[in-house]
Amino acid sequence: MPKSATDLKLDSALTLSQAAIGCDFQIRQVEGPACSQLRDIGFCEQMRVKKLTNGRNMLCTVCGTRLALSKDLADQIQVVPA
Repeated sequence: MPKSATDLKLDSALTLSQAAIGCDFQIRQVEGPACSQLRDIGFCEQMRVKKLTNGRNMLCTVCGTRLALSKDLADQIQVVPA
């Protein structure tokens, strides 16, 4: 069940795929097999992200840019409430 930013303590992290739609989060860790490509486009720690949709492919915004991510990739991104 997705958790909203208000349901979490500031020190608790979850994956982007677990995050609630419409909430703002800060990226804590980007680590996994395909994450180097995310880093190449500037998707990295300390950035703010907002999850817009859920499902097999999810849509989020980072720095005003919409980005589609697979669930597998979103599972490799740890976020905390912003």
